[in-house]
Amino acid sequence: MSTIAYRLPQERLLRTALPGPASEALAARRKSAVAAGVVSSLPVYVADADGGVIVDVDGNSLIDLGSGIAVTSVGASHPAVAAAVADQASRFTHTCFMVGPYEGYIQVAEELAALTPGSHDKRTALFNSGAEAVENAIKVARAATGKSGVVAFDHAYHGRTSLTMALTAKSMPYKATFGPFAPEVYRMPMSYPYRDETRLTGEVAAQRVIAQMEAQIGAEALAAIIIEPIQGEGGFIVPAPGFLPTLADWARRNRVVFIADEVQTGFARTGAWFASEDEGVVPDLITMAKGIAGGLPLAALTGRADLLDAVHPGGLGGTYGGNPVACAAALATLQAMRFHDLPARAREIEAAVLPQLRALAAETTIIGDVRGRGAMLAIEIVRPGTAVPDRERTKAIVAEALARGVALLTCGTYGNVVRLLPPLVIPPELLADGIAVLTDTIRAYSH
Repeated sequence: MSTIAYRLPQERLLRTALPGPASEALAARRKSAVAAGVVSSLPVYVADADGGVIVDVDGNSLIDLGSGIAVTSVGASHPAVAAAVADQASRFTHTCFMVGPYEGYIQVAEELAALTPGSHDKRTALFNSGAEAVENAIKVARAATGKSGVVAFDHAYHGRTSLTMALTAKSMPYKATFGPFAPEVYRMPMSYPYRDETRLTGEVAAQRVIAQMEAQIGAEALAAIIIEPIQGEGGFIVPAPGFLPTLADWARRNRVVFIADEVQTGFARTGAWFASEDEGVVPDLITMAKGIAGGLPLAALTGRADLLDAVHPGGLGGTYGGNPVACAAALATLQAMRFHDLPARAREIEAAVLPQLRALAAETTIIGDVRGRGAMLAIEIVRPGTAVPDRERTKAIVAEALARGVALLTCGTYGNVVRLLPPLVIPPELLADGIAVLTDTIRAYSH
């Protein structure tokens, strides 16, 4: 990785207990101003962030192992991104691409056509969030095929909007009380190697899905299959080898659009530009967001030209989609990812961290599984000596790590997975410190 000049000291430093008095004051103000349904993982309030650290309003410097849920891969204030944003904002912040178009939108589309898997002719539409990209992928698939059925998977997370809630598997907190949900969405079993009782191969697990799709829906009624190549919110579940290619091959033979939701896995996170590349899968459509623009709101849908061009004029778009400032940030972010070779850096993070986590799993009885790829790694916490998910112990581990200055996130259908999503530009010594705190904490809670 090329040398980065960090603005902030890359160190773990605690000046107060967490949360400190300034964070507590903001939390009190929040109660009378912010909707109770909006929650935050961390009890501290952020004043600054750079590289691999978050500095709170009390001056505490925390090691960031969450990246704002895989968003700030190049750091939360990369100088090239900040400069690009300032330059674009000084010229114009908005015209609406549907009213007054601009080159930045086209440049982002060209970049995505080159980066995404496959050499076929591609088109792109830009949006604001991953959920928007997913909704529009379903719209495109239905318009292009004339069919309405959509298959999603157990443990999936695709968003919180009306249609994407139907695609998302987990009820609380994402779906409870918000129904009814959009129709013609069918749930199929995911390949989950740790919890598949018979340890199904990827091909066998996929054939199980195919048999159910053919029996319950029929290819003639199915517009699309949507899947995360590595599931994110559902627990960083990596399907068994062969699962994705088998499904993609069946979809292609049956005129079913294969959609890869790479909102969390995209942009160097898993050691390649996109997780689909690991098994050579070429999606018909691919949804992207999170790491695309260095923290600014931007999302994209890229895929086969014949599919995206099948939508009537005006059928895709939105007031803010492809905002010029966000496009400038995306172009600078992608350039920074290339300059620092962040796919290689993600592989280096995996090589440094995964062996430590596996060694820890071998010495404790509360780690059921260690999995992931690149800088998207996970530890599944279970009751000692069993496979029973242990949500409370997982929460305690994350809380204790935070008290010691390391910010972590949890995930999983059962709330028992610690996920590691460090910024890809995190200094190696800072990452090592964060992992040391995590492993020490897990040891302390392993009895």
